[in-house]
Amino acid sequence: MSSKIPVIDFSLFTDGDAAGRRAVAKSITAAFAAHGFVRLINHPVSSSTVSQAFRQSKLFFDLPISSKSRAPNPPDSKVNRGFSYPSPEKVSNLAATANGSNGVNGADESSKEPAQRVPDAKETYDIGSEHNAEQPNVWPPPNLVPGFRGFMTGFYWTLAGFSRELLRALALGINLEEDHFLEFYSAQDNQLRLLHYPEIEAAKLEEGRAVRVAAHRDWSAFTILFQDDCGGFEIESPTEPGKFVPVEPIEDSCLVNIGDLMARWSNDTLMSTSHRVGIPPLLQNRCAGDKRTTQSRHSIGYFVSPMPDTVIKCLPTCYDAEHPAKYAPVTQREYNVSKASMQC
Repeated sequence: MSSKIPVIDFSLFTDGDAAGRRAVAKSITAAFAAHGFVRLINHPVSSSTVSQAFRQSKLFFDLPISSKSRAPNPPDSKVNRGFSYPSPEKVSNLAATANGSNGVNGADESSKEPAQRVPDAKETYDIGSEHNAEQPNVWPPPNLVPGFRGFMTGFYWTLAGFSRELLRALALGINLEEDHFLEFYSAQDNQLRLLHYPEIEAAKLEEGRAVRVAAHRDWSAFTILFQDDCGGFEIESPTEPGKFVPVEPIEDSCLVNIGDLMARWSNDTLMSTSHRVGIPPLLQNRCAGDKRTTQSRHSIGYFVSPMPDTVIKCLPTCYDAEHPAKYAPVTQREYNVSKASMQC
């Protein structure tokens, strides 16, 4: 059974009149309240741009480890940029509570069970704003993937523009002024992540000897996610906790999901949903050879976060006498430090 994430035509928001924009915004936030996810079609990022992003990503990840490691994620550092394998986040090693909005972009383990100790079978490359001095980018030498830096820098800002439209929709959808969130977002604190899941024997995933990405929630306000046609992405059922259902890829669409920060900001009006990457559901079409090796998988995530000094305090339309604010105010910087302290 596949997840029934609502599909919404985002052009009806970007090109609509005031009434139309509000109607689409309400549909988007209703999807976030019920599922934590929405699928958008006709969004402002062209299919050719997304295709080029995947081509550039694949060119990088197809390089030998020795070449990719020339743009390393700095070891023992708070800087989360460059190439990592396996990801230093070690999503499967985090152990937080199911409502862990106790606050960086990244992921937070959603299980109450003891942390797993299995490797994440993925490699990542993280990119931020060229103007963020606290998180300087780590680029590969230009000759390894010609044009990579220029394209990815432009792609980062293309997604920043898309994220501003989503911020407008979020505000309208929860009865705030359309530009309410914009003063808190400079796009300097977002994060573009390229992900590659190498081929792996299906048995290792089935037997729990490895995971592609363990169940987690994102830390950010929200995430824009593009995926290839491999499959394997799953979200936790909002009505059956602990049950994960597949989200099949749909061409020329993207997924958007709420992260823990926005869930906290909205007093859990908007849901942060646990998700993971596992074995593609159509196993007979996704595995090959005697060892039933899964095909490699690529995805691209764009994590959207407010400026570090932004105070995350319950939004005025998200509480009342019957539904008081659940969380104490915290700055985004403090929230990040708290989340990062859970990494091990």
